Amino acid sequence: MKQIKACNLVPLLLLVAFFSSCGSVDKVSYFQDLVPGMPEQLDVPLEIRVRPNDKISIVVNSKDAELSNLFNLPIVSHRIGRSSEQSLYGTAQQISGYTVDEYGYIDFPVVGKLMVSGLRRTEIAEHVKQTLIKEDLVKDPVVTVEFMNLGVSVLGEVNNPGRFAIDRDRLTLLDAISMAGDLTIYGKRETVYVLRDEQGVQIPYRVDLTSARQLYNSPVYYLQQNDVVYVEPNTVRARQSTVNGNNIRSTSFWISLASLLTSVAVLIVK
Repeated sequence: MKQIKACNLVPLLLLVAFFSSCGSVDKVSYFQDLVPGMPEQLDVPLEIRVRPNDKISIVVNSKDAELSNLFNLPIVSHRIGRSSEQSLYGTAQQISGYTVDEYGYIDFPVVGKLMVSGLRRTEIAEHVKQTLIKEDLVKDPVVTVEFMNLGVSVLGEVNNPGRFAIDRDRLTLLDAISMAGDLTIYGKRETVYVLRDEQGVQIPYRVDLTSARQLYNSPVYYLQQNDVVYVEPNTVRARQSTVNGNNIRSTSFWISLASLLTSVAVLIVK
């Protein structure tokens, strides 16, 4: 009887180890409530608006290059290396930018103070253009505005965590996750947090990526500068983090135990 009980423990323990290491597809798949051919309603797109301490570049062009250059900041060259002879090995050129002050203004050449806080990139370009025309400074200006230091951070269970630059007027949560190399298999699809600074208060929002309807209607589907995206680890990752401190929770522990009992059972039978 003892021999039979020992042998029966082996498949039982193997089953326990197997099921403890398996995850449900429901915990991994995105957009589980999507219906092919059925459109999903999106909220009004939230475009990036410039805030105090943001840095932007503004470039003015016209038929009269010398005149338009009066309104452009100098291009800065950064050294990126030197050879053994101490000669310049390479340079990287970058347009100087304007940092929005705490009151929302930038100091624009010749014109002076311009309010830009709260404006979209296209609105800033139009504001500068109309100001130059109104002041009879440039008759045919073409104004280009770019973001310089704006970005979002993606942390937690993603393949490439870090801070990523905002290079477009609309940046979605899916864009940020894509830039971070997607979630790892250990990331909770139903528990993704977005931390947003709203008037000096940090507000956490929870997003469920398994539900397209919930995602598209989330107030953080469209991200803003300085948002922090955090992907929570699932229970498998949590168990892995306690393997050294609590081996009984490890899948490898159960497999090793099953192997040991198999060997003991074989010896008993012999």
